[in-house]
Amino acid sequence: MFISPPRNLLKVAVQSVGGFVIALGLVAGGALPSLAKDVLLQVGVVQRFGDEDRDQLTISGVGNDDLTFTAVNNQGEKVTLQSKQGTIAISRRAVARKLAEVLVLGDHATFETAEDDALRWQAQGIAVEVTQPGRWQVWAKRDVYDSPLVRRWLLADLKKQGYQLPYLESVLLDSKPQAMVVINGQSYPADQLTITAAKNQIQVTEGEKKFVYGGWLQLQPNSYGNYTLVNHVPLETYLRGVVPHEIGPGAPPTAAKAQTIIARTYALQNRRRFAADGYELCATTHCQVYYGLSGTSPRADEAIRETAGQVLTYNNQLVDALYSSTAGGVTAKFSDVWNGEERPYLQAVIDSAQPIWNLSNQSLADEATFRKFINLKEGFNETGRKFLRWRYPSTLAELNQDLKKYLTNRRHPLADFTTIYDMKVTRRSPSGRILMLEVLTDKGVVELAKNEARSAFGPPRSTLFYLEPTYDANQRLQSVFFVGGGFGHGVGMSQFGSYKLSQLGWSAEQILAFYYPGTQIRQLNEQILGQTPRP
Repeated sequence: MFISPPRNLLKVAVQSVGGFVIALGLVAGGALPSLAKDVLLQVGVVQRFGDEDRDQLTISGVGNDDLTFTAVNNQGEKVTLQSKQGTIAISRRAVARKLAEVLVLGDHATFETAEDDALRWQAQGIAVEVTQPGRWQVWAKRDVYDSPLVRRWLLADLKKQGYQLPYLESVLLDSKPQAMVVINGQSYPADQLTITAAKNQIQVTEGEKKFVYGGWLQLQPNSYGNYTLVNHVPLETYLRGVVPHEIGPGAPPTAAKAQTIIARTYALQNRRRFAADGYELCATTHCQVYYGLSGTSPRADEAIRETAGQVLTYNNQLVDALYSSTAGGVTAKFSDVWNGEERPYLQAVIDSAQPIWNLSNQSLADEATFRKFINLKEGFNETGRKFLRWRYPSTLAELNQDLKKYLTNRRHPLADFTTIYDMKVTRRSPSGRILMLEVLTDKGVVELAKNEARSAFGPPRSTLFYLEPTYDANQRLQSVFFVGGGFGHGVGMSQFGSYKLSQLGWSAEQILAFYYPGTQIRQLNEQILGQTPRP
């Protein structure tokens, strides 16, 4: 159960922060947007706090502003204190010895593929939840499979059906992290902690990192035995901490506007990501980079004001607003990178304002054609960018180390292999993305599908690459060069590609239509907001 927000929060959520209107107030021309008030997001800005006993946060008011700390302990007792500063620290609390256990049904590099895996398990009648203790995982739902006997019965049944990857993650606990809030030298247990400021700005210091957040903060338990610090922040204020860090503070104006519309859409469409932990979004590249009110920029602020409340839609529903830094000259379909239902507006598009390559008669699914494409460097929207093309070496020892770590983390049955004998791309998509990479080891063949081919090894910056192996005189593998292009998944808008299109005079609408064919920009309204997010 979460602490209710302070009564005045709905009022302060539409006030001005640092001179910037954070509600969906007046848009260009003075017209009122369709949504009467701003949407309040829940963003996990410090995840898994208390994973280490030395974890510590300093919470401060901005200027002379006082903070209000409301702490609730595990007995439900509440204490409210006011101070300009407080510290959140960790102590160890003894508990009756008990088994902490989950049944892991799937382990994935990304939320998108984890969610698709969850839907497949649900179709078989198994209740599940998507979590992120490190990598994304699918768990048998804890409040349904709530005893060791039931979990073991389910696991045995799955093994009987031929499933090899599900496993039990079990640990016996006799203590757990206990969050403590320290104010004026006094310590108070805080299983949940709400922090508000009169002026709606709070500074959080963690080691060398220091960020100021709009809205209010709440420390709350998560699914992994520790805590998450959650920023409750209005959507338009949230964008101030996303847009300049995602697209760059000096991005061309229409590129910044396109990024703003996409970032707003992404946030609203992805609010389910951390449902298992009781919040909505994270502040890292697993969602969108978010630095609060630290590092805001006039260019981004202008883009947020001028696009207030605008979202990208397909058939009047929010799109899955995926984007990446550098597409490598060609964007990818959703299914090129993840498992799941195709999104019609996420297509393979040559990232150029000029017709320099025709995918319909020069498919990059063909290995020889793909290598010819990767050798091209001119004529793309990303031409001149660092990650348009790259070439990275990896020794056999490094390859072995990377793959062993990856397989061990996944509890893969071949994790005890000794060495890799060979690596081969066996299937590509028409956009050139790897659909299957086979790695031959002394224990057998490891199949790496789609984005897992990028996750398993250190060098690749995307799945848009080919392999250039070297062998010794006895034809034993010595090293592999990863030769490719792009940075990130390559689905949807290329951020550096949008720079070029903006410099060519393209509007934000034209940029978004290029990267998301068939979509429309709409003003956010209750009907769009009420749509069930696409799984």
